[in-house]
Amino acid sequence: MMAAATLRINAQIEIPRREIRFSFVRSSGPGGQNVNKVASKAVLRWSVTSTASLPDHVRGRLLTQGRRQINDRGELVLTSQRYRDQAKNIDDCLGKLEKLIAAAAIAPKKRKRTRIPKGAREERFKAETRDC
Repeated sequence: MMAAATLRINAQIEIPRREIRFSFVRSSGPGGQNVNKVASKAVLRWSVTSTASLPDHVRGRLLTQGRRQINDRGELVLTSQRYRDQAKNIDDCLGKLEKLIAAAAIAPKKRKRTRIPKGAREERFKAETRDC
């Protein structure tokens, strides 16, 4: 997926690859003898709190939306062990990161306050007077 020096989320947000760290551990699950030898599970770590790549409003939404994946040091931790190949798991982690940031970049819509229809108010009033 990525061989570039930056991870491009949208026109305004780019994350330098040097900010993203990877470590590798052994995957769980089936795999025969290979699972005991190869560390193919990718663990992505990216410091959300100290990066200059995110605007403040996106950072705030990311900290609330992805709070389960953020540790006490402010690092976003994502893992992938979907594939038996380390490179594919790296791409999978980067895809997950891209989706999280893209979702946080979208501002929630403001709720429009609507009026209660006149018929509903009258019906509620009639129901209240019937009960008494």
